[in-house]
Amino acid sequence: MSSGEVATALPAARERRGLTGVEPIVFVLSIVSALLVWELISRTGVIAERDLPAMSTTFNELWSLIQTSHFWLSFADTVRGWFLGLTIAAVLAIPIGIGLGSSELASSAFHIPIEFLRPIPSAALIPVLFLTIGTNLKSEVFLAAFGALWPLLVQTIYGVRDVDPVAIETARSFGVGRFERLYRITLPSAVPYIATGLRISSTIALILAFTAELFMGMPGLGQMVNYAQSYGLETQLYALALATGFLGLAIHLGFTMLERRALRWHPSQRAVQP
Repeated sequence: MSSGEVATALPAARERRGLTGVEPIVFVLSIVSALLVWELISRTGVIAERDLPAMSTTFNELWSLIQTSHFWLSFADTVRGWFLGLTIAAVLAIPIGIGLGSSELASSAFHIPIEFLRPIPSAALIPVLFLTIGTNLKSEVFLAAFGALWPLLVQTIYGVRDVDPVAIETARSFGVGRFERLYRITLPSAVPYIATGLRISSTIALILAFTAELFMGMPGLGQMVNYAQSYGLETQLYALALATGFLGLAIHLGFTMLERRALRWHPSQRAVQP
């Protein structure tokens, strides 16, 4: 690297480090501001408290809920449905995506079925599940797995196809076999795509597990929300919505941290050195 390039890169690196240091402060301030606005809107009567309980009231209700065993049993049921759905989606999507991404013939053969099934809203399958599988854990897991499958599958296919062709040709010229090229070159290049797909699919799986509980009556946070809505327990309803949101945030942050730790070797995740 020339001296001019170094002189240009160093200010950019310092700027990125400065932005990274500011991000947590902006994150905290945005959350605090949103909570204060929520409190003011309810307390000043802009929206009646019977329709939108105050932030402090909602958090007090959430605190009361988390001290009950019923809440944690429902929480565990939602996590179970999410985990099983995401696991099944990953077990199916990653190998299939590697196969379709590696073969032009297979990709062409399955392109139309995938594009036909992928846009189907997962919630539209609920009446079908009512009539076939029934209102049980299998329906919840199927719904979560179906929705989580497609983003992970598409990301895996793109990741396999995005391999540097020069690297593939170089390995082929040195006599490296097909399967060795797959796990030495193709898979390492596709891992960042797969990690992104897992992060996206994890959120979708949670949404659909919650949706199944809400509309099909399976045990979980969704069922508790349905009960609170049916009996006009607005404060409890918002408290459960907060609990579900916190669960989704924890899942997102957890997958982001795992992605950064697992992909420390990848340029997109490397810390900028001074």
